[in-house]
Amino acid sequence: MDADVAVVGVGTMGSMTCWQLARRGASVIGFEQFAPGHDRSGAGGETRIFRTAYHEGAEYVPLLLTAQDQWRELEAETGRSVLTLNGGLMIGPPDGALVRSVLAGAAAHDLPHELLDEHEARRRYPQHRLEPGEVMVLDPQAGFLRPELAVSLAGMRAEELGAVIVRHRPVVAVEPDADGVTIRTAERRWRVGQVVLAAGAWSNRLLPRHTPPLTVQRLVMTWFVARHPSWFDVERFPIFIRETGAHDVSGWPSLDGAYVKVAVNYGYDRVDDPDRLERGVDDGLLVTIRTAVRDLLPDLVPEPVRIGAYMDGYTDDRHAVVGRPDGLPNTVVATGFSGHGFKMAPAIGRAAADLVLRGRTALPIGHLDPARPAAASPARLRTVAADLAATARTS
Repeated sequence: MDADVAVVGVGTMGSMTCWQLARRGASVIGFEQFAPGHDRSGAGGETRIFRTAYHEGAEYVPLLLTAQDQWRELEAETGRSVLTLNGGLMIGPPDGALVRSVLAGAAAHDLPHELLDEHEARRRYPQHRLEPGEVMVLDPQAGFLRPELAVSLAGMRAEELGAVIVRHRPVVAVEPDADGVTIRTAERRWRVGQVVLAAGAWSNRLLPRHTPPLTVQRLVMTWFVARHPSWFDVERFPIFIRETGAHDVSGWPSLDGAYVKVAVNYGYDRVDDPDRLERGVDDGLLVTIRTAVRDLLPDLVPEPVRIGAYMDGYTDDRHAVVGRPDGLPNTVVATGFSGHGFKMAPAIGRAAADLVLRGRTALPIGHLDPARPAAASPARLRTVAADLAATARTS
């Protein structure tokens, strides 16, 4: 055997899994077609949101609280800061799905939060233009992560603890059997006891028929100039998620005093081949984000000065696939995070390490089971192109 465990894909989930396995003394080989910290898939764009009051479901809250502790442990082991809790605002009508689900999750887990009515919200956070009657839910345990740095640090720390990371070597086949797993690259064959597949947008190639197929969506992030930059610094401008009428966007404070990042909360368009992610963005697809910035954040100039394109694998029900798939011995998967996985990455890495080393985990990942029933009416993914077409029809 070349190692106890192989981790295929040392990106967001794979780097955290390598770190969690290595710190427990397992012998680990990680395979990465680029290098940990690259920006050619799901981890990129300078900042990613962290939050605990979670509108995707209250069942995530224990994972997120565990993730917060694990981010702090990574910081302690590396001496670097990756998580800043400057608060988070969930903004929308009080009877909207975003506000209702966030409040339900906060109540279910006794999370600290504030509900700000329209008057108080306008007074405290004048950067936002509110519609009549809109409210804000303030989550003090929210903020932002530094994604490229975090993945790089997890990979570095795993290597310090004895892991081996094979860089710039795409895996062409993963062949599990009753006695172990064979990993093939173009250069050689590797033999390990178990494998964790964390291949992100490339997962369909390595997981045929054994887990729900993923739709790979392009994620586009955009940065804007502020007329009053100090209004958007870390101390004054919490991260936010906003669902208001046709707008569904998120935003982050300025880290450099020059630009503010605001992005739509869903995939722009489909990526047919993850090896050929289109990094350029057609100007027509920016209509949605320009309109949102113009309508919601009047101090920003509504023309992006920086654009970044990334991608992620989406499941039909928008929940990830984490666990042991039927029909694949000695295999754990962690994929399909559908655009909202980065914040929980070290908790997922810990759960994957548990499954490999103990055969079970105490972390609540049942809702992410690869064998869970498919939703009766799976929500279809929206795209900016579809929104743009709809806008054209009604204009």
